[in-house]
Amino acid sequence: MLKVTTGFIHGYVVKDWDDLATYAIEAEKLGIESIFSPEGWGYDGLTPLAYLAAKTSKIKLGTGVLQVGTRTATNTAMGALSMNSLSNGRFILGLGTSGPQVMEGFHGIIFDEPVRRTKENIDVIKMIFRGEKVSYQGKHLQHPSREGQGKVMKNESDPDPDIPIWIASLGPKNLELTGAIADGWKGTSFMPETAESMFQHIRKGAEEAGRSFSDITINVGGTVYFTDDVDKAVEELKPMLAFTLGAMGSRKFNFYNAAYVRAGYADEAKLIQDLWIEGKRDEARRLVPAEMVMKSGFIGTDEMIKERIRLYRDAGVNEIAAQLRFGRGSSYIPTVTERIDSLSKFVDLVDQVNKE
Repeated sequence: MLKVTTGFIHGYVVKDWDDLATYAIEAEKLGIESIFSPEGWGYDGLTPLAYLAAKTSKIKLGTGVLQVGTRTATNTAMGALSMNSLSNGRFILGLGTSGPQVMEGFHGIIFDEPVRRTKENIDVIKMIFRGEKVSYQGKHLQHPSREGQGKVMKNESDPDPDIPIWIASLGPKNLELTGAIADGWKGTSFMPETAESMFQHIRKGAEEAGRSFSDITINVGGTVYFTDDVDKAVEELKPMLAFTLGAMGSRKFNFYNAAYVRAGYADEAKLIQDLWIEGKRDEARRLVPAEMVMKSGFIGTDEMIKERIRLYRDAGVNEIAAQLRFGRGSSYIPTVTERIDSLSKFVDLVDQVNKE
C-alpha cells in the first residue's frame, strides 16, 4: 500500500512558521506518514522539526536531508537522539552528501570520497544509537582523533538503535551503499518509467550485504500540480528542472543531472547544463523537454495524476513524496490553504489507487 509523505522548502514555502505548523497539523489529520525538513544553504534541517515536534503527535518527522560532513558524526547522532526524544520516537535521520559547490563553497569543507565518508559517518552514528563507546578508526573519521589526551566515551543520552537512517543517494556507488546499510532511500530525480536505473544499484548493494530490496523503504515523488492546462503547467515548472540540471552541482559533479543521463536523457541533460553554466539560462529553461517535466511529477487532471500514482505503485515505490507546487523562477507562492487543499486531494487519489 502506498503511503504519502510531504515536506517544505525554506525560503519558498516557509515564510511564516505558524503557517508551517498549520500545514503539519493538517497533514497529520490527513494521515500523512511523514514530513521532511531540507537543509541546503539556508536554515538547518533539524531546528524546524523540533518546532513541529511540539505541534504534532503522530506524524513522523524526518530530515530531508542533513549534509554529511557539516557536523561531526557524533554531533549528528546527538541531534538525532534529541529529536527522537522530543518527538517520542517519531524521528527519521535522513543524510546526504550534497555536492562540491555547497560543501566547498559554502561550508568550506573539502568534497572528496563522499560515499566512504557517508559510510564512516553512519558507522559512528549507529554506535552511538546502540549506546556503545565510540572507538573507531576509519580513513576520514578517527575516534579518538589521535593518541594522547583523547578518551573513548559514549553518549550520555538514552540510546535507541531503532532510529531509522535514510540516505538520499543518486550515484551508483552511493545507491549501492543505501541498499547495503540504510533503512530507507530518499530519492530525487526519479521517474517510475526508468526506475531500474536507480533500483538496480540499490538491489545490488542489498544483495551483497545479505539483505533484501524489500528491507528498504523507497520514498520518491515529484511536484503535485492539479490543472486542466497541462501546457501552461509544464512551462511554469521548466525553470525548476533547468535549475536542477544546470545549477545543482558543478560541471564535474552534478548528481541530479547524472541521474537523468542514466534515465535516458543524456543529450538533453548535458545541453541544458552547458547552457546554464554559460549563463544562457532562458535558453536552458526553454529547452527542458516537456516529457521530462511530466515524468518527474504528478501534473494534470485527477485521472492523469491517478495514472502517475499507479506507475509509482507498479514500479515498487512504498512512499510518494508530495512536493507541492511552488514558484522557483516565478512570483507564485501558494498559500497554506492551497497547499493543504492540494495535499488532501492528492491523498484521496492515492487512497483510490490503493483500493484498486
